[in-house]
Amino acid sequence: MSRTTRTVLPPRVFALADDLSGAAEVAAALGLRGRILLGPATAPPRHGESVVLDLDTRQLPPVDAASAVRAALAYADGGVVLKKIDSLLRGNLAAEAVAYATGARGVVIAPALPVAGRTVREGVVNLHGTALHATDAWRAEPGAAPVSVGAALCGVPTRVVPLATVRAPEPALHDRLRAVVAEGYHPVCDAETDADLDAIAEAALRLGPGIRLMGTGGLAAALGRRLAQVAQVAQVDLAAGAGAGAGLPGWGGDRSTQADRHHPTGTDTPGPARADDVAPAPDGTPPRPLLVVVGTAEPTAVAQIAQLVAAGARHVPLPAHTLTDRSTRPTLDIRKGVGRAPHGVTVVSIDGSHAVDPGAARGLAGGLAHAVAEAAHESDLVLTGGETARRVLDALAIRELLPLDQIHHGAVRSRTPDGRRVVTRPGSYGDTDSLLRIARALRPGLAPPSGQPVDPPVQPAPLGEPT
Repeated sequence: MSRTTRTVLPPRVFALADDLSGAAEVAAALGLRGRILLGPATAPPRHGESVVLDLDTRQLPPVDAASAVRAALAYADGGVVLKKIDSLLRGNLAAEAVAYATGARGVVIAPALPVAGRTVREGVVNLHGTALHATDAWRAEPGAAPVSVGAALCGVPTRVVPLATVRAPEPALHDRLRAVVAEGYHPVCDAETDADLDAIAEAALRLGPGIRLMGTGGLAAALGRRLAQVAQVAQVDLAAGAGAGAGLPGWGGDRSTQADRHHPTGTDTPGPARADDVAPAPDGTPPRPLLVVVGTAEPTAVAQIAQLVAAGARHVPLPAHTLTDRSTRPTLDIRKGVGRAPHGVTVVSIDGSHAVDPGAARGLAGGLAHAVAEAAHESDLVLTGGETARRVLDALAIRELLPLDQIHHGAVRSRTPDGRRVVTRPGSYGDTDSLLRIARALRPGLAPPSGQPVDPPVQPAPLGEPT
């Protein structure tokens, strides 16, 4: 029997993110069977699989962040490569972009995230129609917001591909991307809609190997939609007995090896794993508590916590000074005492009654993780803010997540190796009912808000970390 059998599978996708909530967002958007890694990659993804690596570089010095990107790219072996960036251009964007572009034929850059009102016009990020640098979206950052994508990527030569070209009939966009790359520049693509991102993803993939993609979860979703089309064609071809079909030319998506089939990614079909509900015990109680850890500076967090409290959750605000002082760090016990919630749902945040230095974000997140670690070992988890999410999972020695689905945009439900559910969500995402929707997805029996007055939750401390 021949060792190699020609079939049609989507190409493998290797993606990098600078924080955990962004990594989870990308994994869910791609829609492939895959893994989220919280540590160094050890092998490239297999055909039809995505591997999304959380580099955990958002708060690192730029030189260290660049080194992490270079090290990770050693595992970008022949498949599609995507670098997830913050839709508000935060983090070590310039240093990481320089490292990411090194060795590539070109990098197609599309930072728009239309679902969150973040668009790009004439190379400038706009937030709900206002230029990023004219908003207060960088209020927790140490410097001013960049005036353009090109300015944020200083050190990487870029040229803007205007919206008119993005929306022109093909092959105009493909030809323009190819010309910009041939001239030694990296194209920054305007986009205002998901259809714009679909066009960019399609044109970029047609450029073939050596081209890398850089963008938000919006570009990841566009890539996922294109790969779903490839998979659908593949299934039709296989059902018809075709030996080869319409993969992505040059990306290695037109064959799989017998070895690939000996290392399945979980099922015989592409797509995220199934999000099984947590079965209640015979008496109707959940098998484990649900712990919600809010590590975000966003104003909506107060209202989000209030809705959860109104539904019966217990809110435990932890004073910021106790989290940064190792000698006074608290330890939360949600099984008894003040931390115990009647419905098994506890929400923990940082008491922001007093101003907190945004530069203390990593220390606060670490202190918060230490405080909840004991309780988290026995709980399903909801973690908001990428820095907080990573520090909590590090405290639990969780190194891999299997993405299941999205409860709402950016709120990604995953499974741990020991079977627990973990929902991660960027701090800046979600309406005022976000935490309640997430909690009810994990605990369908959770009561809706009672409508009774509740004490307003303490303002969460600003960590400066929403993705």
